[in-house]
Amino acid sequence: MLNLISDPWIPVLRKDGTRATIAPWQMADDGLAFPDWPRPDLNIACLELLVGLVRLVDPPADPDDWEARARPDPERLRARLAPFAPAFELMGDGPRFLQDPEPFEAGEKSPNPPDMLFIDSAGGQTQRNNADLMVRRGRYPALSPALAAIALYTLQAHAPAGGAGNRTSMRGGGPMVTLVDPGGGLWPLVWANVPEGRPARPEDLPWMGAPRSSARGEKLFPEAAHPAEALFGMPRRLRLVGREELVIGVVQKPNGTNYAGWEHPLTPHYRIKAGAELLPRHPRAGAFGYRNWLGVTLPRASQDDTARRAGVVELWQQRSRNPAQIIVAGWAMDNMKPRDFAFSRAPLIAPPADLMARIEGMVTAAEGLAVALRGALATVLAEGAAREAAREEFFLSTQGAFEARIAAMAGDPDAAARGWLEDLRGVALALFDRHALPGLADRDTKDQAAIVAARRNLTASFAGHGKIGGVAFMALGLPVPERRKEKAA
Repeated sequence: MLNLISDPWIPVLRKDGTRATIAPWQMADDGLAFPDWPRPDLNIACLELLVGLVRLVDPPADPDDWEARARPDPERLRARLAPFAPAFELMGDGPRFLQDPEPFEAGEKSPNPPDMLFIDSAGGQTQRNNADLMVRRGRYPALSPALAAIALYTLQAHAPAGGAGNRTSMRGGGPMVTLVDPGGGLWPLVWANVPEGRPARPEDLPWMGAPRSSARGEKLFPEAAHPAEALFGMPRRLRLVGREELVIGVVQKPNGTNYAGWEHPLTPHYRIKAGAELLPRHPRAGAFGYRNWLGVTLPRASQDDTARRAGVVELWQQRSRNPAQIIVAGWAMDNMKPRDFAFSRAPLIAPPADLMARIEGMVTAAEGLAVALRGALATVLAEGAAREAAREEFFLSTQGAFEARIAAMAGDPDAAARGWLEDLRGVALALFDRHALPGLADRDTKDQAAIVAARRNLTASFAGHGKIGGVAFMALGLPVPERRKEKAA
């Protein structure tokens, strides 16, 4: 039906705006721009797959090898991929790409619809309760082999909780994906994110051996597998069902591979406290702004190892001094429920170590003063979504100023910190006034007094007074104003 190594099956945009369909070895064509699947989650997963294929068959040995091989070489990649073709059949009687080695003959008579391969599809309980109102069941009654292949990879790489025994991905449900993008098209994007290491063999792939089960609590640690399995994990035991060149169903068994102790190279990680277990980060719904950059695009100033950028981000700064962006993407999940697919770009910034604490302090100050704004708005906005929306607007409205101030930080850190404080103050007071001033004269005197007091207290926070103001000033490295002594009675 489809061989994922030798057949052209990946839709791409070319730099000239035209579209094409390529085999994986053609990713090294210098004229390609980006994957062109009909959904952004499939595009991100496709980039992960392409990175994984290069990591599998021809990774750089070290930074010097990475730099020497930066120019695209399609024929070399084609030759390295060719021996892996038998492991990348989508259907058939032998090994199947990312599918359980054991046929599920009984389940093939009444398979799940192929819709289940998509993370935002309605689950079984949702359908039974007839609650699939926003995303209806049956969107994909049949899939082309190519769409089935990339949906299968996306599910295995990002799998959320899926009921009893159905494992989440190696990184948990809906992991954050960060990819270094130096610009210049598809090959530079892929090559920038290929980890260093030794090539794998076809038999190192998890579907090429005996079936795995975690029914009795078995876990797979990194020491027991090839490192490339980080990009070819199989938490779900699945088999596709085909008919007449289409995929018309999916059969699933519980208790796939339970990964433990892995650090995925394309995902940032964190610890709740020093010495605790390393956990993968997950995106939150909404814009990915500067307050989310620490430990993702920016290193944290502290050296306690509680936040780690993705391995490929750290590698980029060892390999290259060139500017780059980071693509940040992933499903924002609420337990098993997908809320939003986040896709953002942020600059990859490498500030000197002595300035990193000042930049981190800028974020800390903004977070604290946003709390002061939210509290002041309690006089005019109800608790919940309205106040949260105002807080989000505060961060969005200061995004450009943050980027400008950190660019100026190297010249005069104190001036940049004071300027940042003024940026925050101007936006916060404008937001407060926009919500508080209309209709103020028509309110009763008690409400008017509360609004005036709230604005006065908010202004005081930006002057360094009170707990929030003091913490913000300390974070920015500015002298905290002395408290006024109470007048003698």
